[in-house]
Amino acid sequence: MIKDYLKSIELFFKGSNFYRGLILTVSILIPLISFYYLDLWAFAPSVAIGVFLNAPSDIPGSLRRKINGILLSIVITMITTCIVLFAKPYFTILAIVITVITFFISFFSAYGFRGSLIAFSGLLAMVIALGVQKETGADIIIHSVLIGCGGLWYLLFSLFFHWVIPKKDEDQVLSETLQLTGNYLKIRAKLISKKTNRDKLLHELFQLQSQISEKHETLREMLLTERKRSGRSHFDEKRLLIFISLVDIFELAIANNLDYVKLSNIFSERKQHLKPFITLNKVMGNHLLMLSESIIKGNKIPPKNKLLKALNKASKGIKHYVDDVQLPKAREGAMMLHNLYDYQEKLLQEIRSIRRVMANVKDASKLKLKSTEAAQFITYQEYSPSIFFENISFKSPIFRHTLRLTISVLLAFFLGHFFEIRNAYWIILTIIVIMRPNYGLTKERTKNRIIGTLVGAAFAIAIIMLTTNPVVYAVLAIFSLILAFSLIQQNYRVGAAFITTYIIFVYALMDPNAMSVIKYRVIDTLIGALLSLSATYFLWPNWEYRNLNEVIESVIKNNTIYLLATQKLYHDKNTNKLNYKVHRKEAFLAIGNLNAAFQRMTQDPKSKQRELDLIYKIVTLNHTFLSAIASLGSFIQHHNTTDASKPFDVIINHIKNNLDYTLALLNHEEFKPLNIEAEITEAENNLLFNFQKLSRKRNKEIEKGKTKIDKNLLNDLQEAHLIYNQLTWLKGLSENLKKSTEKYVQVFH
Repeated sequence: MIKDYLKSIELFFKGSNFYRGLILTVSILIPLISFYYLDLWAFAPSVAIGVFLNAPSDIPGSLRRKINGILLSIVITMITTCIVLFAKPYFTILAIVITVITFFISFFSAYGFRGSLIAFSGLLAMVIALGVQKETGADIIIHSVLIGCGGLWYLLFSLFFHWVIPKKDEDQVLSETLQLTGNYLKIRAKLISKKTNRDKLLHELFQLQSQISEKHETLREMLLTERKRSGRSHFDEKRLLIFISLVDIFELAIANNLDYVKLSNIFSERKQHLKPFITLNKVMGNHLLMLSESIIKGNKIPPKNKLLKALNKASKGIKHYVDDVQLPKAREGAMMLHNLYDYQEKLLQEIRSIRRVMANVKDASKLKLKSTEAAQFITYQEYSPSIFFENISFKSPIFRHTLRLTISVLLAFFLGHFFEIRNAYWIILTIIVIMRPNYGLTKERTKNRIIGTLVGAAFAIAIIMLTTNPVVYAVLAIFSLILAFSLIQQNYRVGAAFITTYIIFVYALMDPNAMSVIKYRVIDTLIGALLSLSATYFLWPNWEYRNLNEVIESVIKNNTIYLLATQKLYHDKNTNKLNYKVHRKEAFLAIGNLNAAFQRMTQDPKSKQRELDLIYKIVTLNHTFLSAIASLGSFIQHHNTTDASKPFDVIINHIKNNLDYTLALLNHEEFKPLNIEAEITEAENNLLFNFQKLSRKRNKEIEKGKTKIDKNLLNDLQEAHLIYNQLTWLKGLSENLKKSTEKYVQVFH
């Protein structure tokens, strides 16, 4: 445990989050120190505030979007600061200004994550302006201009270090993706071995899938956008190759969503035959974790001996099972083990591809990906003004959140004014930081904020009681600031603790009576947290069950398109491969959104978690459906396959018909399903007959003493077995999804 803890600390200090926190802190300290020695201290705080305000939108992503985001943030923070300071002497005008600014700036959240951070900078500028004293119009203009200068200084400082170490963010996100993927494989191993707690493990798996999908989107923006803009470099190519292998690993893992109940039944009395496969999954997962560490630390990559040894044992495990059970009785179990082994072997090949790239093996980075092809994998955020107007509706969660936030901020402002609360703008700051569109996220953030504030205050009290040395306060303030900026996205609770210690130590340097600052800081945080939580619960609450319809609809649409792309791939691999991969990406993102929405629903109050079991069933069915399609696609891509048959197309069209009917249910549209039961039954029988014919052929070979199966026959057997099983499974899943959606529509509409 201690070793793991020390390792995590080392990874943190070598990672990009700490690096960014350090850059931000230094970029604040340089103007403060410089202006002090130039005897221009009066201007220093304004520049430092400008740095602090405009840093939030500096997040991993394409360089162009980062620059544009910071520049827009600079304009907004300057204008906001100027307007608020001019309005401050007039209470009524200031109240109107706060209302208008909060409402309109909050709408930037409609433009994605970067947009929400720009909105946060604007709102933060408003709050800080409430705490700043500027008497004359000239002082206000100078202060606002210096804030802009501070923002530009931070942008240039950040760009300089991006030029010095250009791939720090990319390495961090790649490392995190490797880590998440490794954990994903390890949970898959647990699912094979454990009958109990499978629902809990599946829930963990869904969460990991959402996180991995988010990381993939970030990497697409960072790697493919940059490559499209500036061409291919050796470093870009290496990282792109690692990313492509990670996407393939993710697809392979989703594609092999085993029938765990069937697996348990077949191997209930012979569990020892599953152990080599469970061990191989764990070894591969652990190896990805070690590769994740190697990217950050710059260490040598770990040896591959354990991987090869585990693969060899799994290979022998199939023979041991067949020898133990004997054919033909062992055929069903042997086919399952063969498919599992094929999947794990391909996973290992992708892991070895990552190893070769990281080890700079010659010819490991020959990549053929045209810019036009790369562009199809990038999800572009639209920045059209029409998005703003589309969200002016009570149907929009952004609009309801904006109203909620505006009313809460205005209420905090009036409370501070009428009760003459010291530093009342801290209450507004707490609301802006804590409140989120969703109740569960707001509740979680509230809890973390309160705990972080209390822990930070307790630590600061202990230090203040031990010493009054201003040097100690200054050093601890700087250290707290670095860690606060480093951890605020990674671990909000700990980040909030360090923000609190930083503020208290800064006040301790200026005011000997720092204990009163601590008291007001804690009280204001509690008031702001209570207002945030109450507003999220009572003012136009955004209960997640109300938003699920669109998310489920998106998943079914994308699964349908993905299914048809897989059908085309089976007919012609050469011309349809790119189209297949693009639709695969969209389907994975859609299921990730559904997983995230369900996770948010579980965080809502129990009274608002309507029909949780039914919704969980729909989530699981959609997830399993996606896995079954991916299983088909993965097999078609990686094997020599026969021509797609007419029975295959008949069943695919029937499954599509079921999905179309399900979509019609969600949209309350009339739909007349096709009545072709006889045709479907005949198609299933033909596919089964094909597998049975190949099985009989193999049985005759065994009777003649040919124990070693021919490679082509094995491939044909696997194809026939997988096509029949996956299509019948998809057909059953589509019918179950149709029935579950009928219940869902009855309950919610």
